[in-house]
Amino acid sequence: MEATRKRLVILGAAESGVGAALLGKKEGWDVFVSDGGKLKDAFRAVLTEQNIAFEEGGHNLEKILDADCLVKSPGVSEKVAIMKKVREAGIEVCSEIEFGYRYKGNSRIIAITGSNGKSTTTKLTFDTLKNAGYDVAMVGNIGYSFARQIAERPCEWYVMEVSSFQLDDIHSFRPDVAVLLNITPDHLDRYDYKFENYVASKFRITQNQNITDHFVVNQDDEVIKEYLATHSIHAKIIYFTMNETNMGNEGGHIHDSRLFIQVDGDTTDMSIHDLAIKGKHNQYNSMAAGISARIAGVRKEKIRESFIGFEGLEHRLEYVATVRGVEFVNDSKATNVNSVWFALESMKKPVILILGGQDKGNDYNEIMALVREKVKAIVCLGADNKPIHDAFDNVVPTIVDTNISSDAVHAAYALAENGDVVLLAPACASFDLFENYEDRGRQFKEAVKNL
Repeated sequence: MEATRKRLVILGAAESGVGAALLGKKEGWDVFVSDGGKLKDAFRAVLTEQNIAFEEGGHNLEKILDADCLVKSPGVSEKVAIMKKVREAGIEVCSEIEFGYRYKGNSRIIAITGSNGKSTTTKLTFDTLKNAGYDVAMVGNIGYSFARQIAERPCEWYVMEVSSFQLDDIHSFRPDVAVLLNITPDHLDRYDYKFENYVASKFRITQNQNITDHFVVNQDDEVIKEYLATHSIHAKIIYFTMNETNMGNEGGHIHDSRLFIQVDGDTTDMSIHDLAIKGKHNQYNSMAAGISARIAGVRKEKIRESFIGFEGLEHRLEYVATVRGVEFVNDSKATNVNSVWFALESMKKPVILILGGQDKGNDYNEIMALVREKVKAIVCLGADNKPIHDAFDNVVPTIVDTNISSDAVHAAYALAENGDVVLLAPACASFDLFENYEDRGRQFKEAVKNL
């Protein structure tokens, strides 16, 4: 460390920003946190207690441009004025996972990304390692931030959910195992509405890997296949697939309703009917988690045990209640169209679908066939429902507009009959009316309980 303490500025004071601040302070940086909005009480309390300088409700340009390094929270877009000034000043910008990586020591990382299934796969992988007795933490977009975990309780293993936004500002971040589940259009508003920019962002997870690392990837995803055909990957690639032609090869596949995982010549298999989480998409998630756990050295008995006993995530196809024969399911985490496709695909009853929120350039054609087949009515829950009306007015006979959870639930319940399911699967971000998708899901569940 130089005689003059290096200055770390952090933009955004939510979980990742506060985590970077705590780690920065621990490592001897002069830390300043700046948030254009109002801080949550819990985060303000942490910064105050740790005597870390911060501001809220605006940005002090002079203090920010005095940075040696700037950690940009995932929610901060490159398009905001302050980031343009930072870039012009030539200040080093990194994401919180990059900053954490620099202080991780000899720990090992399984990093999981994809447009859908990240949280479920991360939790399943974490549970499997935990059940096998590993010193492991679940970090990133789920659980604590990576930097905060390193600051407060370092572990030997980190299972990390990473978004494209976190990958956009990495420089040296290099996971031992990188997992790419799938790529479908999402967050296009942040990528100049160019799908290829989003695809390139997802593949950044592999950019620093070498031949000693592993890249676990979905062989059935057309976008991934197309990218791999024209780009070289330095890590050892291990595929998972529904295609039985992969039998006998390293990786994962499904055959005769059995899930097979083969790593280093050793095969783990189990019936797909024994998996705690159902649906084709969860078979993909399970293969990815199983391969990652085997690479980490987990015994196959522990993998089977973890997969059979796994409890799913809150806000991800979560059963809420059945009220007078009408079932309510909370899939608030379905923040893009592809997630809604998976949710509808797994529904066996007629659906009243609650859609809406902050539209990210959605193309609803992807779910059109499933909506025609399964959806009786749509309840819009958003500040601007025009994109939903434009897509479905001539497809679904009944579309109702609401802008608070209780109204949406009451409207859906009124439209439903005994034997129907009310599905909250919004296909949009939640920031127009809610703090986040968790807040949206909790308000939905509360409204159902109050019926």
